[in-house]
Amino acid sequence: MLRQEEDERWMREAIAEARKAEAIGEVPIGAVIVHEEKIIGRGHNLRESIPDSTAHAEMLAIREASRSLAAWRLLDCTLYVTLEPCPMCAGALVQSRVKRVVYGTPDPKAGCAGTLMNLLDEPRFNHEAELTSGVLQEECASLLTDFFRRLRKSRSTR
Repeated sequence: MLRQEEDERWMREAIAEARKAEAIGEVPIGAVIVHEEKIIGRGHNLRESIPDSTAHAEMLAIREASRSLAAWRLLDCTLYVTLEPCPMCAGALVQSRVKRVVYGTPDPKAGCAGTLMNLLDEPRFNHEAELTSGVLQEECASLLTDFFRRLRKSRSTR
């Protein structure tokens, strides 16, 4: 399978996670971690539901993947996420030794995988992750745009 096709396949799984967040009123961000052609970790935004400022999709997927492998090192794993990782998540990805990060749409306010800075390929850290951006970008971006448009509309009709 071509890498682009493979990336789109797994990003669709991350989008499905984002839709789970949206269904419960959370900002629609989703992530999956793939190891040896199998999803070993899933997560979607739960910050409001739990409430927990660390309950980002990536953090939840990392926790599940670590449990799945019974290891904190996620070597040879790829994270797929609908929105560019923030500083916390990018740091966690470096710390967990994820091999590759693939994201859908950039985050102009908090993106730390190339937009504001790139923590994933900072040579002063002890690990660097390969990065691919823009996979199914339009679909990932529209999830967020549509969500916030509906939110603003519902607030203005109150």
